[in-house]
Order: sequence, then structure tokens, then C-alpha cells
Amino acid sequence: MKSTTPIAVASRSFSKHTKLCAELLERYINVHFNDKGISLSGQELVNFAKGKEKLIIGLEKIDESMLSKLPELKVISKYGVGTDMLDIIAMSRHGVRLGWTPGVNKRSVTELTIAFMISILRRLPQIQLDIRKGIWRNIIGKQLSNHTVGIIGCGNVGKDLTIILRSFGCAVLANDILDFPDFYKSHNVESVTLNEILRRSDIVTIHVPLNDTTRGILGPDQLRMMKSGAILINTARGGLVDEDEVKRLLKSGKLAGAGFDVFGTEPPEDLELLKLPNFMATPHIGGSSEEAVLAMGRAAIAGLDKNEIPDQDNM
Repeated sequence: MKSTTPIAVASRSFSKHTKLCAELLERYINVHFNDKGISLSGQELVNFAKGKEKLIIGLEKIDESMLSKLPELKVISKYGVGTDMLDIIAMSRHGVRLGWTPGVNKRSVTELTIAFMISILRRLPQIQLDIRKGIWRNIIGKQLSNHTVGIIGCGNVGKDLTIILRSFGCAVLANDILDFPDFYKSHNVESVTLNEILRRSDIVTIHVPLNDTTRGILGPDQLRMMKSGAILINTARGGLVDEDEVKRLLKSGKLAGAGFDVFGTEPPEDLELLKLPNFMATPHIGGSSEEAVLAMGRAAIAGLDKNEIPDQDNM
């Protein structure tokens, strides 16, 4: 029997995905979708969710002021894996449960990260610029195979990426606030400090959540530690890396290249950075392959029923 529990789907992406909408309607009959496709925030989001017991969100921000105005809300289910837009402490205080499945889109992010690595090593951004200008020349790049890759954050994506990189014969260095000795041993990963990753890696890729402890984790001092000719990849979150310093290092040649899927401000406003021939950018698509979108949506549907009071220490 279908549930009559009132549901709101704030996520624009979910709301326009016909298959996900149909699967949700197989379980619930009282569903309010974001049919207008507008980005909901503040009072607009409160008005949209008013009177609903369960809410599916994507990138919408939930804070104390909103929760205080939504006394009927019992569950928030996350479409996607990032939780930096949620005030976990406020949710816990209001007794609002969270449906969340970490790592559901990890392979999508892993494959984009690998694509960045190979594209920048083979100098594809510069080659594409040349070809569009009618310039046909042989630019020699490098292979990914046998390079040393430093992974900052060895959670779901970091572990998945490690497995793929090992198949390329890459040496993998890892840094994480948690220790994974069994995983490191089985995949021949060397656990090192952050500074050691920066100094030793040919490629540095970051895969940590954005919170008070990670914001600006790669500032100017850290970025200047990187090897001359190294490559930096960020498919995690904007706000982790000092983009101004990255631009300076790319222009000076200290960094050979960089690939970002995420930015501190989206869309990014620094056109000078975006136009650099050794910089590659995508519009926050890391977790948005067709397969990942479907998996995230199904996880969000499941999270409406399978959820718990969130614990900040476990996010």
C-alpha cells in the first residue's frame, strides 16, 4: 500500500528525472515536486516544505532558522553525498532524522578524476585550444602509468580511486584523519603526512568533505610545497583550495596543470584562471553521471524510510 505521508522534493535535478519521480510515486502518493525548476533557499524553501513530514534535498541549505519554522518535518533525505549544506547540530536538536548514503556516486567521481589526470598529462586542454585555432602540431605529453599520486582523503572516493590507480602501476600515497591499515596494506598504499604528499607526489588529488577543519586545507603555503611540474586535481568541494594561488603557480609554471570540478563560487568568476591553457574545468559534474544520478535518487528514496538522528562526529 502506498504511503500518504506528505513529501516535498526540493531538488531540481530529482524533480525533472522522470524515472526517479515515477519510482518515488510508487511508494508515496502525496508528493510535491519542484516542478518550476527554481533554486529554493531561505523562506522560499520553508514555504515549499511547509506541512510536509519528509523532504528530499540536493544542494539546498538547511539551517536552524528553517528548521524552527518547519515543526512538522521529521526526515530530510539527501540526494547526493555532500552534507556541508546541512546544520547537523540543529537537525539533531530538532529531532529531524537524516537519510544519507555515503559513497553512492564514488565511481562517477573517480572516473572524472582519472579523466582529469590523463587529459592534463597529455596536455589535451592546450591541444584543443590549438586545434580550434587551426593549429595542427604534435604536443608531447606524459602517461599516467607509474606516476606517484597523492590522495588527500581516503574515504569512499579515495579508496575507489586507489584501486583504479594501482591498475595503472601508480605509487599511491594517502593522508586521512582516520587510519585504514588493512586497506593500505592490501593495496600497497603508503600512509604519509599532508606535507609529505605535497612534496613527493607528481599528482595531488583531494577528496575530503568541506567543514571547519578542511576549509582552506590547501592554502598558499601548502600549494607552494608541491613538486615543480606537479598536477593538482579537485573534484571534492570548492573552498578547500586557494584558487588565486593555484592561478599564480600555473602561470609561473611551478604547477604543470590543474583540473577543478568545484569552485569556491559557482559558477566561477575568475575568467583568467579558466582560460589558462594548463587549467581544465568542469561545472560540478563529478557525481552526475547517468548511473550515479539514478543511484543517488534511489538512495534518497530509500532514505525517506531508512534514516537516523544525525551525529556530527560520523558525517
